[in-house]
Order: sequence, then C-alpha cells, then structure tokens
Amino acid sequence: MKISRRRFILSSAAAGGGVLIGYAATRPSRHRVANDTLAQGEERFLTSFLKIEPDNKVIVYVNHSEMGQGSHTALAMMAADELDAAWEDVAVEQAPATDLYATGDMAVGFAGEFDVPAFLMPLIEASAMKIAQIGNLQTTGGSASIRFTGQMGMRVAGAAARQMLIQCASEQWAVPASECTTALGYVQHNASGQSLSYGELADAAAALEPPAEPVLKDRSQFNIMGKAISRVDIPAKVDGSAFYGLDYKTDDMLFAAIRLAPVFGTKLVSVDASEALKRRGVQRVIELEDSVAVVADNYWRAKEALRLVKTEFESSDNDDISSADIAAQFDAELESSGGSEDFELGDAGGNLELAEDQIEASYRVPYLAHAPMEPMNCTVHLHDGIGEVWTSTQDPLAVRGRVASLAGLGENDVTHHPSYLGGGFGRRLPFNWNVIDHATKIAMEFSVP
Repeated sequence: MKISRRRFILSSAAAGGGVLIGYAATRPSRHRVANDTLAQGEERFLTSFLKIEPDNKVIVYVNHSEMGQGSHTALAMMAADELDAAWEDVAVEQAPATDLYATGDMAVGFAGEFDVPAFLMPLIEASAMKIAQIGNLQTTGGSASIRFTGQMGMRVAGAAARQMLIQCASEQWAVPASECTTALGYVQHNASGQSLSYGELADAAAALEPPAEPVLKDRSQFNIMGKAISRVDIPAKVDGSAFYGLDYKTDDMLFAAIRLAPVFGTKLVSVDASEALKRRGVQRVIELEDSVAVVADNYWRAKEALRLVKTEFESSDNDDISSADIAAQFDAELESSGGSEDFELGDAGGNLELAEDQIEASYRVPYLAHAPMEPMNCTVHLHDGIGEVWTSTQDPLAVRGRVASLAGLGENDVTHHPSYLGGGFGRRLPFNWNVIDHATKIAMEFSVP
C-alpha cells in the first residue's frame, strides 16, 4: 500500500506519542511564547489567534496564506463572530512562520479523511500541534483552511476568549457569569447597566486558563458569519501597498536568471559560460545539479547573459513524451485499477442497462502548468549565522525548515518574512520548491540577498 508523507507523519507521530488555546488542551508554556515574542506594550494575547489591544482593537493572527481565495477574511470572521467583536474593530495579520502557528487542526482533519485507525485518533487529537510541528505544517491547500482551522481553531479560540472575558467581568462586578452578555466588543450586565470593553478586560483575562471545550454559537446566533463582508485584503491590493514576495528589494541585492533542465528529472552535464562572464554586471555563473544560474547586479543583465551560456543536459526516458503518451498511461491505469468509489447512491449501472439510448463520451484536458500570476520567486539572505527568506508560499513553516536544512542552520535561526501570494494553485506547496532550493544554494555563495 502506498502511504503519503502526510499520512505517515500523522500515524507515526500519534503512535509515538494572550493565553494559548491548543486543540482540546491548554498549554501555558505556549501562552508565554505568544506574549513574550509577539505582544507589545499593554496588548494581550487571549489565544494564539487573538490579540486584544487596550483601545479595544482585535487582531486576528491567521496561520494560512492569503493567495486570493479570501481565507484571511473568512477565518477572521469566524473568530470575530464567536468572540462577539465589532467587525470594524477587527484587523488581520499573517501569523509568522514559527512552531506556535503550525496548523495542528489540519493534522486532526486530514487524519479523519485518511482513514487513520480509530484507536489512534485520540492520540492525534491530543498531540495535533506536535504532529504539525514535526511535519513543518503551516499549510494552505486542500480546501482545509475553513473546514479545519476555521471550525476547530478560529471558532474555538473566539468562543474561549469570549468566555474568559465574561468570567473576568463577572468577578469584577461580583455577579454570576450567567447574567453577563457580550456584544460588539463589550461585556454587559443588563441588570445593573454596567459594561466593560474587551480592551479593559484583556489583561485580567490573559491570566486565566482557557476553557478546553467552550460552547460554540448555534447558526441562528451568527452576526458576522454568512454575511457579505468586503475582503480585508482588497484596500491594500487597490492602492498598491500589498506586499508580495516579488516586491522585496534592497540596494545591494543580486539577481539570478536560471536555465532549468528542459526535461524534469534530468541533470546538467556541461557548461560554457565564457561569453556570459564578459557581460557588464555579471558576478558569477553557478552550476547546480539540474540548472545553471547567472548572477548579476540586476535581473535584465542576468537574463541577457544567460542567453550566452552554452549548456548540455543528459538525456532521459522522458525526452520524447507527449500528451498522447500521458493519456494512454492514464487509460491503462484506469483499466487496471478499476477505479474507486467515494460513495454510492442509487443503482447507476442498473439504470444505464435499462436505458433505450446510451451515450458514451470521454473528456480530457492537457497537462497544465500551475502558473500563478505572480511569477515564482525567492530571495534568501544568509548572514551572521542566520537566514532570512522572502517568498510567496503556501507553507511558510516548511520554507523555514527547507532553507535551514540546505544552509546548515537551525530552524529557529531562519526567518520567513510573510507576504501575500499572487496565486498558488499548489505550485507553492512543499515538494514543488525547486525555486526555494535554487535561491538558497545560490545565496550560500554570497553575503548579500
């Protein structure tokens, strides 16, 4: 049986073993990490996802990438609704690439979908965050942001924080918590007419242990979810202030133009870069296992010099493969495997046999490139025993780990600077990262980005 890497990580990790709200568990040590590393001044994290400022502003830290699909807005809506925050007081920040923001809820969700044995599920649920950290999962993909992180993470975080704020207010007023209500960022005691803002209560709430299983709202109680709300990323994308990985620039940075092997999986055999090295601005010509790169002081010079580089790549069995060959392989696989069923409804086969006329058709699409609108890009700066990376990615935590591994650094010594993605389509997921590998290996030859 073929086992995916994700399923292997889930099964193996489970078998082996503000305030932060983990999945069905509290982790005081992570609470200290959140407030020690991210909180400033009097602002407080009530969960890893929710930070409340003294002026009653609520910052939702989203650990999924925004690549045009609207997850920053949708996930913030889910947290804010359960919190009973005023939407106009809510802002969103991309969570940093640290273990604190590994997507543990995805580990639980995918475990259920991959038919992990039932006896392992309690272990997975109890150690979901650790599983995600082991696998460097801070992933956006598979339609998982809303159904997993949203349902199991954001809603739970908002509901727990709301319950903590109510508890603080009720203790301050010496009234039962059951007599307190919340609305638009305030806790209210209607009988006495008293109210306190979340910002006024945040410091005290941060000292509480969060409830392990807070009560979530019924659909009929939603105030924000399900409403037509403008996406939070639209203003920056309209006025041009939105930052993408490709936008990073410094005065001393170098640029690489790369020629990849013409056929996937083949290797570079020989290079003649004598003419390219004569061109103005060219710093180096670097040979990699599957490509050659010209490094220059601007991209145009690198690109033009690359045209002069003579290369030879090894031949492979894939040199002459065609769309017809791929289609034939698909047909053979379908014929031999017999397909699989996700569910069965009715008697399709029997009804087809009873039909007077039967129509059969096959539909095919060509092999498609996952080509996002923002070109694939990566900037790496290795200096003073640390690494910095700027790239639009669907898994910042895995990028951090990949760069650290290639550069011989500890993962905590590498910082991924967050950005928007100009499309993803899976091309920016782990294991599609030749661009990350190339940028890191080239950066290892220089002291500048």
